[in-house]
Amino acid sequence: MNYKPFNSLVIPLFFLGLTLVFFEMVSIWGFLVSILAYLLFLLLVSTNVQWNFFVKAHNRNSSIKNKEIALTFDDGPVPNTLEILALLKKFNMKASFFCIGKNIEEHPEIFQKIIEEGHMVGNHTFSHTRKMGFLRTYQIIEEITKCDKIAFRIGAVTLKTFRPPFGIINPKVKRALESTGHQVIGWNVRSYDAVLSSKKFILNRITKNIKPGDVVLLHDNKLLTVEILEQLLLFLQTNDYKSVRVDNLFQIDAYS
Repeated sequence: MNYKPFNSLVIPLFFLGLTLVFFEMVSIWGFLVSILAYLLFLLLVSTNVQWNFFVKAHNRNSSIKNKEIALTFDDGPVPNTLEILALLKKFNMKASFFCIGKNIEEHPEIFQKIIEEGHMVGNHTFSHTRKMGFLRTYQIIEEITKCDKIAFRIGAVTLKTFRPPFGIINPKVKRALESTGHQVIGWNVRSYDAVLSSKKFILNRITKNIKPGDVVLLHDNKLLTVEILEQLLLFLQTNDYKSVRVDNLFQIDAYS
């Protein structure tokens, strides 16, 4: 499904509905319920980047035949990241880290270490504001470009991939990305490590239906993630899976 043809259909339907209400062929309440249902639908598609409604995101590579997946970590770099890096090194796995600009500034040495150890870094905005869905286009561009500038200054990398905070993609984010030129990286396996406290549930959610080409969403700012990561990596190793950088999984350019 794509936003443009869908929206071009909704607009005339809206005016048709108004006309039918005016001529009392449809009740005003039926019309309002339809409007509410549409708004709820927009909310749903705006918070699910993997649905590719507003933009095409890299969520899973179904063409992968080898047992390769991509472990991705959001919201760092933070002190926890160092423990994650140590475990990835122990199991000889690579991962991708979508970093918040202000955290890069706060922990420049950790950001540099991620790069030095061969992992990928991507843009996760400067502030990771909870108001992401309400920002104007120019504000979203500022969030993205400010993170880019910090990443270049500290890590000497020009970021070309972007993961939206909370998975929020709407027409304003779409316009911002058209301006900045970033490729969107989503996911198809959500661990819920940011909101759940059960290690067993989170680990099982990731491993129970793992398939080649999957992209797993994790958070390196959560202690719980560090605590389950060794078990996850051991599972992957035992089952002959390899975690690779997300740019390698999709054969795209992470930097320019």
